[in-house]
Parts: sequence; structure tokens; C-alpha cells
Amino acid sequence: MTSGTTPKGERRRQALVEAAAELLVEGGFDAIRHRAVAERAGLPLASTTYYFESLDELVAAAVEHHGRGELDRGKRCLKDMAPRERGPDALVELVLELLLGPPSDRDAESVLGRYERLVATGRRPYLRPLMRTLGGELRGLLKEILIRSGADVDDRRVEQLISLVDGAVVNALIEINPDPRGSARRMLREALAT
Repeated sequence: MTSGTTPKGERRRQALVEAAAELLVEGGFDAIRHRAVAERAGLPLASTTYYFESLDELVAAAVEHHGRGELDRGKRCLKDMAPRERGPDALVELVLELLLGPPSDRDAESVLGRYERLVATGRRPYLRPLMRTLGGELRGLLKEILIRSGADVDDRRVEQLISLVDGAVVNALIEINPDPRGSARRMLREALAT
């Protein structure tokens, strides 16, 4: 057994992944550097290269950790949700939380950072398979939530709703709208009402 597979090694590796995921959310891909991750995790600088063969591997682990955390929150909401329990406004808020993250007092900045990360993924081919997997799981989760809420949806309709939210958010960000979530909320509410 190598020290990377011991309980202590697993804890250290996990601390590095969590630190990198925090940096990713705070500053995007450029914030994930060996030194910054090690400092955030409270570990020696050499630990990043000991537990990860490359910075790309560390970035991928951070993206997966963050994405899985968001999916797990959505799955908990689904588990706690009785069929047709959600009214239209609560459903819209849940869908927005899954697609845009939880609302915050710095929401416009948070949403902008999220979309910057999504777009920047396109320049990182090593992340594409992971993003396809996470995206597929997110679409499946959204579909199940919508169905349990009484919406008549199929895979195509889920894609349309995601595209609607993405388009509303991007347009709001381009216009420097201080409330991109509000723009997406209005569009999504109208779309789900039809």
C-alpha cells in the first residue's frame, strides 16, 4: 500500500481537491495553482505533485468534486420531494438553483463566474468527457424533478429549458444586468406555464 492510498494519504488528497474546488469557484481555472492549492489545504507544496500527476489532473478533480457536490444537493432535493409537491414558483427556483447555483448576496458575480468556468472548459479538452458526464447527470436530474412536479417533459424539452436559461443569463450578463437570475426566472416561469 502506498502512502497515497492510506487513510492519511486519502485525507490529504481530498483536502487538496476541496481546496482546488474552492479556488475554482472563487477565481476560475487560473486560480488553481500548485502553491495556492497547497496553501489553502494547509499542506506542503510538494503534496500537490505527489498526489496529482499534473495540474490538469488536479483541475479535473476539483471540477468533478464541485460538480458532484451540486448534483448531490439536487438529488437530496429530489429525494425529499413528493410527486407534484412543488408549485410553479418553487419549481422555477429549484431549476435555477441547479443550473445557476444557490442564490447569494453577490449573485450576479457568482453567476458570471459560473458561466466563465463553463465557457473556459471548452479550452480544456481533458475536461470535456467529465463535463459531458456531469451534464448528462444534471439533465437527468432536472428531468426527474420536472416530471415529479407534474411537468410534461422529455429530453428535448429539458434541453430547451436549459438553453432558455443559458440564453437569458448570457444576454443579461452582456447587458450588465445586475440580476441575471431574475431574467432567467422570468423566461423560465413563462416557458413552464405553457
